[in-house]
Amino acid sequence: MNAPFRFLAARVRLADPGDRPAMARFLAEDPAATAFHRLEWIDAVERATGHRAHLLLAERDGAITAMLPLHAAHSPLFGRALVSTGFAVGGGLIGDAGEATALFDAARELARRLSTPTIELRGGLMPEGTGWHIKQDSHAGFVLPLAADDEAQLLAVPRKQRAEVRKGLGNDLEVRVGRSGADRAMHYAVYAESVRNLGTPVFPKRLFDAVMDLFVADADILTVLHQGKPVASVLSLYHRGAVMPYWGGGVFAARALRANDVMYYALMNHARGRGCDRFDFGRSKTDSGAYHFKRNWGFVPEPLSYATWSADGVPPRDVNPLSPRYRAKIAAWQKLPLPIANRLGPLIATGLA
Repeated sequence: MNAPFRFLAARVRLADPGDRPAMARFLAEDPAATAFHRLEWIDAVERATGHRAHLLLAERDGAITAMLPLHAAHSPLFGRALVSTGFAVGGGLIGDAGEATALFDAARELARRLSTPTIELRGGLMPEGTGWHIKQDSHAGFVLPLAADDEAQLLAVPRKQRAEVRKGLGNDLEVRVGRSGADRAMHYAVYAESVRNLGTPVFPKRLFDAVMDLFVADADILTVLHQGKPVASVLSLYHRGAVMPYWGGGVFAARALRANDVMYYALMNHARGRGCDRFDFGRSKTDSGAYHFKRNWGFVPEPLSYATWSADGVPPRDVNPLSPRYRAKIAAWQKLPLPIANRLGPLIATGLA
């Protein structure tokens, strides 16, 4: 996070290591800061993937008034982009809205100097003016308050979905929560198989480890086992009283066992025991299977805002797995033997920041 550039806006600059205490205070005080604005997330992505962090700061009288964190994602397959923030469903500019124009101008200036033709903003204050494309109908977020106890939590689930949870609870399933090497290995094995079955490459394990190491107590893994074998697992983030099941999935056997249903119900109860009062089910693409699955749990979709900017004549990069251009590739990936998919996947997925 060095500061090699001087921007046209005098009050905007790149953060350097000496700014970390001030940035931590700013993020702790700004109500719009998400888990993906945290320095732990910024550092984990940079450490695990090599996508360098560039944190743009606006200041007044020596104090930070607004911040735009960016990762410079690079990939021979997917091109280059400044992303706020890498591998996240949130990010974007936070702080004084009066500083937004200067920070967005600085982001475009930075993109040009880094020969990066695209900027992607996932939430936060949205830019105005020409050159930016805003989407508000492609994804939705899902957040609900947690109930008072286990039984009330189950009763809060709509009837049809509650029946699925009860079926799962009647199976021979064990729930384990932890942060150990064994927990991480089980989670990665399940998650890697899950995304292979969906036809997408798995992220490198070092990204999961970096998030776990840097978030410390604010991240853990809940795994559902059947006859001693992990069948569903989720890595969750904890931020300001909310739990977010972020990287989760299940093997083929999980569906018949209703292991995913048990996993999310168990996570709700576990999070309440940790002092959480909200369950943040993350984002899903509008009208997708995951979107409707979350609605079945009683969550109400809230549209999310995303913004992209591209240099003149350059189309924005396409990393959407539902894009028609990837349909044949996804079908082929689903047929790959798991060891091959796990070896090749991280090489590809690192560029999907």
